[in-house]
Amino acid sequence: MSKNREAVNYTDEPIELGERVRDFLPSPQELAEADEVVKVTIALSKSSVAFFKQAAEENNSSYQRMIRRLLDEYVQQQEQLTQRLHT
Repeated sequence: MSKNREAVNYTDEPIELGERVRDFLPSPQELAEADEVVKVTIALSKSSVAFFKQAAEENNSSYQRMIRRLLDEYVQQQEQLTQRLHT
């Protein structure tokens, strides 16, 4: 064991889990809808782009539109959460 690290002692105490949050993310079909846009440049992982391209092909849509809708849905949920916390 390194001199700079302390040993960790594990116990059999129960682990407390946080509150379960409902899955609010939209389905690929819902992401295929159109909306007003602003162009930006962003780097995404190959696996994420591949997922959205496949889902877009299956739903006769644009993968960029689907990514945009996913982000829009996330923002909407965060805004609602913020409003609830401040009221």
